[in-house]
Amino acid sequence: MFKWLHPYAKPENAYTLSEKIYAFVIPLATLCLIVGSLWGLLFAPTDYQQGESFRLIYFHVPAAIWSMGAYTTMGVLGFCALVWQIRTLELAVIAIAPIGAIFTILALATGAIWGKPMWGTWWVWDARLTSELILLFLYLGVFALYFSFDDKRTGGKAACILAVVGIVNVPIIHYSVEWWNTLHQGATITKFDKPSIAGDMLWPLLINIVGFLLLFIALSSYRFATELAKSEAHRKWVLKLVRKNLS
Repeated sequence: MFKWLHPYAKPENAYTLSEKIYAFVIPLATLCLIVGSLWGLLFAPTDYQQGESFRLIYFHVPAAIWSMGAYTTMGVLGFCALVWQIRTLELAVIAIAPIGAIFTILALATGAIWGKPMWGTWWVWDARLTSELILLFLYLGVFALYFSFDDKRTGGKAACILAVVGIVNVPIIHYSVEWWNTLHQGATITKFDKPSIAGDMLWPLLINIVGFLLLFIALSSYRFATELAKSEAHRKWVLKLVRKNLS
């Protein structure tokens, strides 16, 4: 069923595919983020309760969603790498970790800035905020664990194990506002029967959510290609690539 994927277990083929994905996706990501951000910041109406501070939603929500999405992707890839012993998937996990960490930092920072006028404080040990902070530590742990071993294969396996184990935190983040009493607001756009946000505010948010997804794909592809080239630096195809870029 997945025989078409087998050629991409070869680092050279995976590198070529990653380069093509990056070149195709990065312009789309840039377009979506420009349109969504300008629409949300300049043309969406002001929220009658939160005023202008609500406009942080156009960065906070996409960053929070894909901080969880990135870790889920990392956990799935880590599981596949451990089960089928695919080295390239280990490198994909390492490629995603810092990108997911940056998304998590952005979600925490924008949440703190947004929370200050709404809650009167930059931070509370709220279930949603605390579990999101734990997510950041998991990202940093995966990245640090990989580089703590001289043998990168051992480091890759250890990082994949942590990625798989840590995935239990993702549903905790998502359902924390339902399982516990928290200051954090509940679902807005996932209530498809009647979203808790007006349409002229919703559309730029959806565009930015797509933009953040495309940005995640583009950056992950770029970092994955870089990790492949570093790990295969002694191979002929990498040396040939270096000579081509230098000429």
